[in-house]
Amino acid sequence: MSRLIRIDWPDHGAPDLPPAFSLAEAKARLAALRKVAAQRGFEAVVIYGDREHAANIHWLTGFDPRFEEAVLVVTPGDALLLAGNECLAYTAVSPLVQAGVVRVGLCASLSLPSQPRGGRRLTDWLADMLALDDTVGAVGWKWFGADEVDDPATALDIPAFLADPLRRLAARVENATDLMMHPGHGLRCRVDAAEIARLEFANHMAAAALRRMVFSFREGMTDFQALEAARLGGLPLGCHPTFALGAAPGLCGPSGQRLDLGQPIGFNVCHWGANICRAGWVARRAGDLPLAARDYVEAFAGPYVSAMSEWCSMMRPGVSGGYVWTHMQAALPFGMFGVTLNPGHLIGLDEWVSSPIFEGSHEALASGMAMQMDVIPGHPVYGSTRMEDGYVIADEGLRGELARRFPNVARRCEARARFMREVIGMEVPDSLLPLADTCGIVAPFLLDPAQVVVC
Repeated sequence: MSRLIRIDWPDHGAPDLPPAFSLAEAKARLAALRKVAAQRGFEAVVIYGDREHAANIHWLTGFDPRFEEAVLVVTPGDALLLAGNECLAYTAVSPLVQAGVVRVGLCASLSLPSQPRGGRRLTDWLADMLALDDTVGAVGWKWFGADEVDDPATALDIPAFLADPLRRLAARVENATDLMMHPGHGLRCRVDAAEIARLEFANHMAAAALRRMVFSFREGMTDFQALEAARLGGLPLGCHPTFALGAAPGLCGPSGQRLDLGQPIGFNVCHWGANICRAGWVARRAGDLPLAARDYVEAFAGPYVSAMSEWCSMMRPGVSGGYVWTHMQAALPFGMFGVTLNPGHLIGLDEWVSSPIFEGSHEALASGMAMQMDVIPGHPVYGSTRMEDGYVIADEGLRGELARRFPNVARRCEARARFMREVIGMEVPDSLLPLADTCGIVAPFLLDPAQVVVC
């Protein structure tokens, strides 16, 4: 049975600046890509990136194409990063570019419309890197199954202006996005201690902004005023901040609506590596809700918190994603909670990398998985509730590495887990590292956020 208590939201202090992306890390990642590419029989890997899909290139190089596009071509002995007019100079942020490990070329076709063209064409750059008998792996941002396309291996998720010359220049071009993003074997789907420190910093920045916003809520203020109070710290956004009031769809942003008593509300702050989201009611007490929703805590938010406790208890290496899916379906019956997406997924520079948790999944949860507790209920009477924060699954070895290299990060994660266990009453195993001070917090009445649900 759930109930409400009144507490101060925990504050475990601001993290130190996270470690910079080093040349040694970048070289190791490039070597790892070459190894898995060779195992798959690829003579070259071509990686596409744009503003929305920059994570694979950024993970490898430390460079992202901002508002243009970019192409990275990797062969066993060479690597070429192609950028447009405005991002060419920005490629210098990459330690690989600085060290001369990755060459850089200007491809004006990757620039914005109507900007100067001329120079080498994309096909000319590619021809220098590929041989006619090559098998090329193309990396975009998703791969496909047999239920979606006739031939998943050759279904590419990159623009035609890149796919077409690749198919002319090479013997075969296959979709290789899974090499980077597949939950079971993708290179980006495991993190080490340095990445945990970076993720914690991003989660702290997002959680601190969301907390400032929540504690600014006043009846009658506009959603613009509410988001202004968040005082975003400047990290790149992983997606546009959402702010949905009343019947507005959940992905809406601020539009000038006012926070009126008795409205459902949902909102988030998302940085690279972190998405902190909450939902509840513009209210101080149950009596402020519509009559039919006044048992919101007992009927909806409380069972949700209990279900999230069960979710945490399963975040251990070796547990299958299908096991988690089945248990979450039982804990949050669809007829009441309406959860349609995967109950949890991997997060990285992109808000959703992939997920080991789906119906029938045999993918095992593994140490180093950065997990987003992204379980989104919805009900026509009760609205929604949310406890969406970031975590890392870590075995004893990874926890030891974190404690040695970043003892303050490890200490804060331990303190957050202790809060979740001792104050909220959740089952949090040692293998689950909470990355934000908001972990465990569900405040159903957001005009009085000191009231939180406990198990």
